[in-house]
Amino acid sequence: MPKTKTSTGPALPSKAEILAFMASEAALIAEGKGSVVKSRKREVARAFNIKGSDRVELKRMLRELEDEGQIERRRSAKRAGGAMPTMVVADIVTRDTDGDLVAQPIEWDVAENGPAPRILVHVPKLHRPGHPVPGVGERALLRLEPTPDAGPDDPAFTGRVVKMIARDRARLLGMVRVGRDDSLRVQAVDKKNASEVYFLPIEDAQGAQDGELVSIEPIGRQRVQGLQAVRVTERLGSLSGEKAVSTIAILTHGIPHVFRPDTLAEAAAVQAPGLEGREDWRDLPLITIDPPDAKDHDDAVHAAADTAPDNVGGTVVTVAIADVASLVAPRSAMDREAVERGNSVYFPDRVVPMLPERVSTDLGSLRPLEDRPALAVRLVLSADGHKRRHTFHRVMIRSAAKLSYAQAQAAIDGATDDTTAPLLEPVLKPLWDAYRLATRARQERSPLDLDLPERKLVLKPDGTVDRVVVPERLDAHRLIEEFMILANVAAAETLEEKRQVLVYRVHDEPSLTKLNALSEFLQTMGIKLAKGQVLRPAQFNGILGRVKDTEHEHLVNEVVLRSQAQAEYAVENYGHFGLNLRRYAHFTSPIRRYADLVVHRALIRALGFGRDGLPDMTAKELGEVAARISAAERRAMAAERETTDRLIAGFLSEKIGAVFDARLSGVTRAGLFVRLVDTGADGFVPAAHLGDEFFSFDEPGRAMVGTRTGTTFRLGDTVEVRLVEAAPVAGALRFEIVGGGQRGRRGPRDGGAPRRPSGAAAGEPLPWRRKSRRTR
Repeated sequence: MPKTKTSTGPALPSKAEILAFMASEAALIAEGKGSVVKSRKREVARAFNIKGSDRVELKRMLRELEDEGQIERRRSAKRAGGAMPTMVVADIVTRDTDGDLVAQPIEWDVAENGPAPRILVHVPKLHRPGHPVPGVGERALLRLEPTPDAGPDDPAFTGRVVKMIARDRARLLGMVRVGRDDSLRVQAVDKKNASEVYFLPIEDAQGAQDGELVSIEPIGRQRVQGLQAVRVTERLGSLSGEKAVSTIAILTHGIPHVFRPDTLAEAAAVQAPGLEGREDWRDLPLITIDPPDAKDHDDAVHAAADTAPDNVGGTVVTVAIADVASLVAPRSAMDREAVERGNSVYFPDRVVPMLPERVSTDLGSLRPLEDRPALAVRLVLSADGHKRRHTFHRVMIRSAAKLSYAQAQAAIDGATDDTTAPLLEPVLKPLWDAYRLATRARQERSPLDLDLPERKLVLKPDGTVDRVVVPERLDAHRLIEEFMILANVAAAETLEEKRQVLVYRVHDEPSLTKLNALSEFLQTMGIKLAKGQVLRPAQFNGILGRVKDTEHEHLVNEVVLRSQAQAEYAVENYGHFGLNLRRYAHFTSPIRRYADLVVHRALIRALGFGRDGLPDMTAKELGEVAARISAAERRAMAAERETTDRLIAGFLSEKIGAVFDARLSGVTRAGLFVRLVDTGADGFVPAAHLGDEFFSFDEPGRAMVGTRTGTTFRLGDTVEVRLVEAAPVAGALRFEIVGGGQRGRRGPRDGGAPRRPSGAAAGEPLPWRRKSRRTR
């Protein structure tokens, strides 16, 4: 095919040339010269020097190649077609019933592509000296081949070990159980392997008792009573302790939670910086507004009417952020441990901080009426709310007050207290005036406006759940959120202007696959979304507006959320789709996020604020940091979610047989995922327990349809469920449907006879197996 001539630059490449470029990248992977193929549109454009409006034509060509099946989209990236590359980095996660090792790729988008494929690891029967010998919990570079004659339940690929990749060996954790015959078992606590049970020889138990959390490792291929035999490598304590549930998540995910001695020693020796090299802003009445139980205070805010004659009706918003860079030196012990942790992790019963308390809750926290170093930005907003200009300053501040969100909101609503009464006129009202201006610009920008309530667990003194509440969303929350977004944008703009390398917070647009799936689903509700069109957040908001205050509101919000990509950190800027911003960087939380600390150091260097700025780093080096902290963020999110699941499962374990109102939060061939209305608890209803007929999976309609009666269970439907089983250690709940669904709608196999999965006798309930990963 000839090249396409454009009016703005060189000729566009042909489709054949694009495919050849992608194939060359795949070849580098196969040769071990790369680890991930990332031929995004911008990288293809860079390779062929495509600029300006020609990128629109390039995007169209790539979309056509997708539609033709010649390339596929993976994690917002395009690569040559084929379900798996020739070489893949994978974690060895378990052994199968035959004792063979099974691995899964570490880079896999479950939401977009379904469950990660299982890879049978080929281990030579004869060990050659120097040849790597893999084991469970290790990571390896594998060369893949399709497994010949693989059945539907067999691994689709076989992987030969090219090399082992050094990393901390993943821990297998479990809870010791004593059987009736006094034999020992270990029940896995990792949700991915929640159904696994191991045999524990008494001589390998190290004295572990019933109900104790232990770290284990397999004993070769030894099997006893059909179970893999294991030995205890470490006793981790009883699960009856106050913080046992979060301990499981911390250890399962390998979250660093004990600071090293050199880190603590360094933190203890930190001295608070003085005024030298700083502007004195201690007379400016900045205030902090945080949750009532917050121990660290990253940000303080202030606003005042702009008196400049060229900005009538405008305002000046000041955002001051704790100057953590002045307390944590690059490449110091604290810094090395902070990048390893990536971020603070917030559990219902504790916080695992990124930095030692000496910094996070003392010297680095903007405590009221105490001098604290800060990096501040002054944002000048016009009368229509748009930012006209901004300036950064390295300052010393003294916060005038520490308020909670509810306290600040109550004062604005007319209920002041001793703290807020003197602040109402000079501080709080100007802040709310500035917020109203900023809201005008936000509405014009039209970021993605999802309405999904967030639940909070209230715990008893013993660490168990007392109740589940949905905190009210206040204007005070929105005010702080909007000012932080403005500060983050200003940071990214300044660093770009100074040509300083930085870590962006990026959020890619939804993939074509997800958009097509969303379009098909919305069609079932009479809402049209043209396939293949380029969407902006405003179009999504239009869809959400159409269903607001209807029975479908919650459902559509959930489905739109699932269609979105996952935000991450990167040195390459491709914008923030959800916020509808061209450039965005996290700047406002350096106490709890390492990305913000990097941005602070970059600003200090770019603006000549001192010698403690970002050291010399290439874009590649900073990109590696971005990848590490992105992975740490995903790790924290998984750990926090699993801890909440375990706590709620424990809370509900005393209510077996109770009936709850629920909403269908997921529909798969295996069954229905439900979310309880009152607590937000997630559970599963196996397909085999939906009724006395066979239910067919309607993928476009996100529904299970009874083939005989037409009874339909559709994503978002309200149902009544009975709790059948609770497994608190795994955070798993199993339910059965007792009411709800749509009756009388005929299914696609109208009149078809009910049938059951192979291996199940008529009327025999199937053993429950909870899906280990699901889209949220």
